[in-house]
Amino acid sequence: MRTLAVLPVKSFTAAKGRLADRLGADERAELAEAMLGDVLDALSTARGLDGMAVVTAEPRAAAAGAAAGAAVVADREQAGQSPAALLGVAHALREAAERVLLVPGDTPLLSAGDVDELLRRSTSAGTAATIVSDRHGTGTNALLLAPADAIAPSFGLGSCARHLAAAREAAVTHAVERVAGLEHDVDTPEDLAALAARLHRTDRAVAQRTRATAALSAAVGGS
Repeated sequence: MRTLAVLPVKSFTAAKGRLADRLGADERAELAEAMLGDVLDALSTARGLDGMAVVTAEPRAAAAGAAAGAAVVADREQAGQSPAALLGVAHALREAAERVLLVPGDTPLLSAGDVDELLRRSTSAGTAATIVSDRHGTGTNALLLAPADAIAPSFGLGSCARHLAAAREAAVTHAVERVAGLEHDVDTPEDLAALAARLHRTDRAVAQRTRATAALSAAVGGS
């Protein structure tokens, strides 16, 4: 089954606004770029993927995606994660992809093994919409769709329930899953502290780019 990963990526200067009380603009941009690099590293070595696409208006994200072998889709409107994800889905359909993995660029714990195991389980179960929740169980940190337009992405607060409702309304087979490497996205200072704590207990080979940022050093120092 031809499978593409799609990463909608916000401009680094606008990224992680809820961390503004803790981190300066340069630190937030550095963190966003490092996390994206770690995610691209994982996806580029996943055996079950046939390609990647980065949907962005951010030149540094586009360069990182191209360096990792991803197609770059221009996000000219910059209307948010869900519209950017739809641009990625349209690209995947043009590329004759039978399945798409929508994944954010701020889950640096992701591994190639996580991706391959998620794809394997979905194939085995014949699931059309696999919703991977965040650590709180309310958000969506990945959406695996077969076909690529099985449901429309609707990311943001409470998205897990919205995606589940959309799958039911579309009458497609679906599942909600937890994937350890996809549970820790970073939007708030609490998320950053939780990621730092998790990395403290994890092999230092994981998320090397993110570990090296000033943001993580500050989070570790303040924990």
